[in-house]
Amino acid sequence: MMAAETEEAVKTFADLGICEQLVEACERLGWKNPTKIQVEAIPHALQGKDLIALAQTGSGKTAAFALPTLQALLQASVTSVPAFYACILSPTRELAIQIAEQFEALGSDIGLRCAVLVGGVDMGLQTIALAKRPHIVVATPGRLLDHLSNTKGFSLRTLKYLILDEADRLLNEEFEKSLDEILTAIPQDRKTYLFSATMTMKVRKLQRACLRNPVKIEVASKYSVVETLRQQLLFCPAKYKLGDLFFKILSSASFPNPKCSTYPVADLSINLRTGESHNHSLLCCPVVWYSWIDIVLLVLRLCHYSPQFLECYLVYALTLKSGASTMVFTRTCDATHFLALVLRNLGLRAIPINGHMSQCKRLGALNKFKAGECNILICTDVASRGLDIPSVDMVVNYDIPTNSKDYIHRVGRTARAGRSGLAVSLVNQNEIGWFKQIEDLIGIRMSDIRPHQEEIMLLLKRVTEAKRISQKQIKEPGGQKRKGRGDEDEEEIEKYMSRKDRKFKKKNKG
Repeated sequence: MMAAETEEAVKTFADLGICEQLVEACERLGWKNPTKIQVEAIPHALQGKDLIALAQTGSGKTAAFALPTLQALLQASVTSVPAFYACILSPTRELAIQIAEQFEALGSDIGLRCAVLVGGVDMGLQTIALAKRPHIVVATPGRLLDHLSNTKGFSLRTLKYLILDEADRLLNEEFEKSLDEILTAIPQDRKTYLFSATMTMKVRKLQRACLRNPVKIEVASKYSVVETLRQQLLFCPAKYKLGDLFFKILSSASFPNPKCSTYPVADLSINLRTGESHNHSLLCCPVVWYSWIDIVLLVLRLCHYSPQFLECYLVYALTLKSGASTMVFTRTCDATHFLALVLRNLGLRAIPINGHMSQCKRLGALNKFKAGECNILICTDVASRGLDIPSVDMVVNYDIPTNSKDYIHRVGRTARAGRSGLAVSLVNQNEIGWFKQIEDLIGIRMSDIRPHQEEIMLLLKRVTEAKRISQKQIKEPGGQKRKGRGDEDEEEIEKYMSRKDRKFKKKNKG
């Protein structure tokens, strides 16, 4: 079913059928009125129906499945105290911990017991938590399967509710086998909820496999972002080859008089959507008069500095909302460490988070970001799913995601719960195809940010120096790495830089 297009009268949680104890918990958390997904999903859930719910990121999906689950638990506890009543599966550790925190906050007045089973944490401690027979288990699939296989006395035979948050991701190949084994270990007679911001064919397959006459709820189109999010692209050049750049600059030059000693060179870039040359600010002023020697020097200078351009454009993007809480997404774990070090050397409060870090360090970085100690979080897609950090003002895509659906989840970290937000994507000439796929998917043509080249060149010297210092900090005299803070970061950075050097040498040999 689709959510009604017409604006309905504002409802309260009590109007939806939520009991007084949970209504008071919502008020304590500052939830005055239910969101669209909550209005649509909660009544059906209270009627005991299975659900497939599609809603935009930041729309309150967690409460939409937590409230009816807790209300059913309250009703069941009148006659007994059911352990292992509900299991919520999450694709990432941080999201699992966040979901558990929301359950605990809602159930603080009813004596709710909740256990979190995620990787990177000692299984012995989790076994102790399971021995206390919690009502709610929030887990990642792999760790839950570990406990089902190895923890004596633990089973989910009494399970009444199975909830898959970010269901499309859970049905990827990396989780599919674990999920199949979990489904065989739990009762068939249960309620099943699937919640996601994007719908895939695999979600439909699971609907046929383990849901019974589910109600399908959509309060957004299949792939959409919230209206309060402003999306822009910032075109930045990838590394130029000497011959290509020389040809491009000369092809933009006009020669009105063969006897002239200087020539007007038009500002040149590539039109992202058509591939045609056009004049706007990328290399220099709109029209500049150059001598032959100046043209050659310009080409050599741009070829030398072009590897630094991407970091310059990143710093420029960060200045669009200076001091704001920002998440910067990269494609690799190594890049998060390296960029964080470079930005720190520029005086910015940046911290990395990625899947190669220990769980303790990941949570530490996340908590520092939430607390405002660091206002820039450099992350991989491990932080793109479900994390609710209301204070995020801007998302920067340093690397364009190769999967267009990941873009929706990335930018969903800002503009949450009705707030406004900004998403800036750094796009070079090699990423045109991916970028157009994203625009086609969400049905929006993004506006361009066109900085003056002088602004970028002013940053170039500082960024180049920061990168030089970062590389120097990696290796101390005598080959000794610095002790203390950032040792692990530097090991990853060294790997990252050595790989870049090898690629550069191969290209030169070619």
